Amino acid sequence: MSYPHHSSEMGTHPEIAEMRERLERAASGKAVIIEGLIMLAGIYAAISPWVMHFSGAEPNLTVNNLIVGLTIGLIGVGLAMIPERMLRLAWLAIPLGIWLVISPWVVTTGHGARAGIIWSNCVVGAVTILLGLAAMGLTIGVANRTRR
Repeated sequence: MSYPHHSSEMGTHPEIAEMRERLERAASGKAVIIEGLIMLAGIYAAISPWVMHFSGAEPNLTVNNLIVGLTIGLIGVGLAMIPERMLRLAWLAIPLGIWLVISPWVVTTGHGARAGIIWSNCVVGAVTILLGLAAMGLTIGVANRTRR
């Protein structure tokens, strides 16, 4: 009795095709969660100046958070709407998250930001960094699956 050892024959086996489909469905479910969380992190970063009551002393930080938050939110929307094109841009969430963490010290000139503002930016920045890494992990997984 001879068993086939050729890899292309194994790749066409019905059980492997079914298993591959289940893995892709599971990965897409994770992607939906990550995309949604990236979008929510961006929305929070954009509205945080009003949620955390940034005073008039931090107008630069208000504008900074609004722009960076909208950018992160648009990345999340793009990942949800056209993932095949946006997955390669998922890494942009990481430097934007890093910027959110350091911006209270960089953007405020001469005076420091209040502790609540710093904590808000650090938490949403850290969450954005982690979500960006998770999105990159999905990107690498999708790239590896398409090569096979």
